[in-house]
Amino acid sequence: MPDHIRFILRHAAYGFVIALAFVGMLLAFDVAGLWHLVTHTAEGPIALAVLVVLCTITFGSAQIGYKIMTLGDRDDDDHRGRRHPMPVRAPMLIPIRIRSDDRR
Repeated sequence: MPDHIRFILRHAAYGFVIALAFVGMLLAFDVAGLWHLVTHTAEGPIALAVLVVLCTITFGSAQIGYKIMTLGDRDDDDHRGRRHPMPVRAPMLIPIRIRSDDRR
């Protein structure tokens, strides 16, 4: 399997674990009566599965995006973690003449 596919699947699995922990905490703390709804209705298991899948998509995508965005950090650091500061330019005001008859 190519390295980039393995990279994405590994971090998607991390997102799945985070999603399971999140849904577990939602149920444990009974947020908005969620535990009662899942355990006392016929559609509870389906709702729980949908919640886990949607949280997995959310947290998995966030984890993959985070790791992809931080890939270049190791290569970009030239001075032991310190980057060269970018020069800051002060904004300049540009004067514009307005004639009084142009206003409406």
